[in-house]
Parts: sequence; C-alpha cells; structure tokens
Amino acid sequence: MLTRVAAFVAAVAFSIAPEMAWGKKPEIVQVSSDSYMIFKEDHKGIFGSLAKLKTGIIKQANEFAERKGKVLIPVSCKEKPLGNGPAQWASFEYQFRLASKDDPEAERAILGSCPDVVVQTNQSLKAEVTTREKKAEPEAKKELASAEQKDLYTELLKLDDLRKRGILTEEEFQAEKRKLLEASQPTGRPPQ
Repeated sequence: MLTRVAAFVAAVAFSIAPEMAWGKKPEIVQVSSDSYMIFKEDHKGIFGSLAKLKTGIIKQANEFAERKGKVLIPVSCKEKPLGNGPAQWASFEYQFRLASKDDPEAERAILGSCPDVVVQTNQSLKAEVTTREKKAEPEAKKELASAEQKDLYTELLKLDDLRKRGILTEEEFQAEKRKLLEASQPTGRPPQ
C-alpha cells in the first residue's frame, strides 16, 4: 500500500514540476549597453497559447523598464508557432532597448521583425566585370558585327517585301535602303 501511495505522490510531483518550471519568468539578458532580450518556449503544447506567451514577455519587459526608470523601445520580435512533431514548442523572442523618458526616439517606437538569416562578411571580394563593348578579343567584335549584319539583312528583307506588295514605291524603297546602309556603316566611310 505504501509503495502505491509513494508511486502516486511521485507521479503527481513529476506532473506538477514541469508546470511550475513553465510558470517561471524567463531571464532578461543584456545584449549591449542599452539593449536587452527575452526568450521563452511554451512547453504546454496544444494547451499553451502563443498570444499569452507574447503578452507575458512584453509585460515583463515593460515592468523591467519601469523598475529602471526608463522607457522601453521595441527593437524586434520573432515568434515560432507550435509545430506538429515532438519538442516543436511555440516560442517568442523579444528584443528591446531602454531609453530615458525625454528621449525623442521613445515617442515613435516601432517594432520590426527580426530577419531569419543574418549574413555578415569580414572579407573583401574582388570581381572583374567585362561587357561586350569592352571585350578586346576579335571573336567578340566578329559576333557583334555578325549580329548587326543579320539585323540589317532582316530590315532589307522587310523593305523588299513591302516593295513587292506595292506598299512602297521603288523610289521609297531605294531611299529607305540607303538610310539603312548609311546607318550601318562606320562613320567616315560611304556605303559600297
């Protein structure tokens, strides 16, 4: 009989102990001289509430600021809802800074979200960019000239088609053809 009672008391103690730990306020961590952070996970699972978790943390941060005689300025927050698998608890992180009550920044406090990924680099990167115009290789110049010739050829074919359909007269065709040929030649050289 005594073992059954002891087992019952132990079971109740183990079931209450986590609840007592969950009710404990999270510690406020100083990040810099005037910036702080609070983080808490809600281990109540489906019986927990992310909204209550957020409200409790923000309330605790405001009380902390009042005790210091300062005004709380929210910096960022990050929340994670309850997941579907084991140990995927809902969590909330709140970052804030403290300022004096007469600080103008305290009047326009805006809460921004914290980025999921922060990339920092401490090395320099050197890149060389070469455009088609800057390429000194003969291949690039040939490719550019070939593309221009194809465009000229296409335009001449279009003009010829318009002439054959009777939309352009022979004189109009010759005038437009001359304009295209002159425009395609390098400056200083007459069309051949």
